[in-house]
Amino acid sequence: MSAQTPDPKEIEELLLGGELRYTRMDAVRLAGVTPDFSQRLWRAFGYPHLTDDTVAFTEGDIAALCRVRRLMEDDVLDEDGVMRMVRAVGQTMSRLAEWQVDLLTARIVGETADAPSKEAVELILDVAEKHIADFEPLIVHAWRRQLAAAGTRAMAVAGTQDDETAPARARAAVGFADMVAFTQMSRELDELDLARVVERFEETASDVVAANGGRLVKTLGDEVLFSAETPQLGAELALCIAEAIKEETEVPDVRVGVAYGPVVPLMGDLFGTTVNLAARLTSIARPGSIVVDAGLAAELEQSESYEITRIVRRPARGLGIIQPYVLRRTVRD
Repeated sequence: MSAQTPDPKEIEELLLGGELRYTRMDAVRLAGVTPDFSQRLWRAFGYPHLTDDTVAFTEGDIAALCRVRRLMEDDVLDEDGVMRMVRAVGQTMSRLAEWQVDLLTARIVGETADAPSKEAVELILDVAEKHIADFEPLIVHAWRRQLAAAGTRAMAVAGTQDDETAPARARAAVGFADMVAFTQMSRELDELDLARVVERFEETASDVVAANGGRLVKTLGDEVLFSAETPQLGAELALCIAEAIKEETEVPDVRVGVAYGPVVPLMGDLFGTTVNLAARLTSIARPGSIVVDAGLAAELEQSESYEITRIVRRPARGLGIIQPYVLRRTVRD
């Protein structure tokens, strides 16, 4: 990189790995797609609107359009499926890219700097230029690993269907872990300290879920959503998360709610009454405790590892009257 102020076009070409040489209409013509399709695809990825004569596309963009066109020609995905897929990819990659830039900036510039200096920006770009080829294979490897895990889960669900024509409705243990008194803490801490607490909470919960073979569905700042294929694993994840967070001096206790039942997997997320019930149970739980629904309690009642205590029935918004149970480990003398 030059010693002058970095040129935005130069930065973009460096990170894209190619020269910006095509307009949107050039890309449409070379890839063999329609202008309307390319515009929808661009928006689905989360990219800004571009006029037809703006030079903003590389050879890599043309190749990506061609791959998407071939997926539709081979009937792997229809147009609606393509839009849903790229929207999910775009949202995921946007967060990942912001995270990586923040990490790199903090590593080079320092977390307390208000904004990186020109020299710091040049140093960051120099690191990116030398090592971007190392990051890309790691992302592809992680995607393949997650794809293998998701494919295995899908096959397991398909294998439990009695009627091959019926839509798969997986049963899963779904849990929310919510940091206690987060709103009050957000008033007391500055932005940087609050971000550290949230990051430590997410790291701890993520490590627990991964180590035990569960799935971290998503993080919501002061809350994480996790799932497990079996009731026993769902209970173990809830207990392990609460125990691990209790040991974290910088992170407040969590309350955890877990429900077991049918869920609807969609776009990497989970939906359905079971998910809503888990969220309601979380609001019932006291700090450091785990509350589960009747379905999970019934699945665990024969286990010697857990103690299930019924508590007072209560109304839950949108779900009527529910019967919650407190989950604890069995204490042996």
